[in-house]
Amino acid sequence: MTDSLPQLGNKVGIIAGGGTLPFAVADSLIARGVTPVLFALKGACDAARVAAYQHHWLGLGAFGKLLRLLRREDCRDLVFIGSLVRPSLTELRLDWGALRVLPAVLAAYRGGDDHLLTGVGHLFERYGFRLLGLKDVATDLLMPEGCLTRAAADAVVEADIAKGRAVLAALSPFDIGQGCVVIEGHIVAVEDTGGTDELLRRVAQLRANRRISAKPGRGVLVKAPKAGQDLRFDLPALGPKTIEGLIAAQLGGVAVVAGHTVVAEPQTMIEAADKAGLFVIGLRS
Repeated sequence: MTDSLPQLGNKVGIIAGGGTLPFAVADSLIARGVTPVLFALKGACDAARVAAYQHHWLGLGAFGKLLRLLRREDCRDLVFIGSLVRPSLTELRLDWGALRVLPAVLAAYRGGDDHLLTGVGHLFERYGFRLLGLKDVATDLLMPEGCLTRAAADAVVEADIAKGRAVLAALSPFDIGQGCVVIEGHIVAVEDTGGTDELLRRVAQLRANRRISAKPGRGVLVKAPKAGQDLRFDLPALGPKTIEGLIAAQLGGVAVVAGHTVVAEPQTMIEAADKAGLFVIGLRS
């Protein structure tokens, strides 16, 4: 419901990584009458698609340049969205603005991805910007509660989902991933820095190597944000590519936490899942 969303300025800055989500957020803002300005990260954001929007290109580490552009564009509200491989400090080309806050950058790097993103978010807030999440700007991109597909979960799958959520809750303090695969009570794989796509590739390889005895079509990918995670950053994501990975891994479907998971191209995703006989479930948070 848009009447419960915060009042936005005339413009919202989108720090845009890879994938389709930055553009989906931009379109959602346009539908609300708000102008999106994309600050596209070099090497990550889709150059062909970003051209359709007001945008600026930025290298990682160009913090000073970004601050200048944000002020020039009068973007006080910001959203971080899109995939990005975490760079090492030696890969960053820090400008003078970044060097001035280097101690804070170094402190942010001493931890997992959530710690890093939260630390970077605090930097922007220090300079007077407001960091928003998808629940603030694009609720239409968040997973709803319930089963979205013709296929549904049986009792075995429901038990697997419960175990998967328990595993993710236990791993949350270590900030290592937001997903795991459970097949008939067995924890088969846990997400790490490789992300969900790599997790599903590993499961597919385990199938190919006959390391999984369960028949094809059994098992579930469970995704959930970490306990205590800043929900403005790095929410679990789901989309057509996830369905492709589930098919290759010969799993039965996916269950994610409703309201705390981003969904890219939902119609395409659901159609692909239905065609493959997979379930897609939004869990109560």
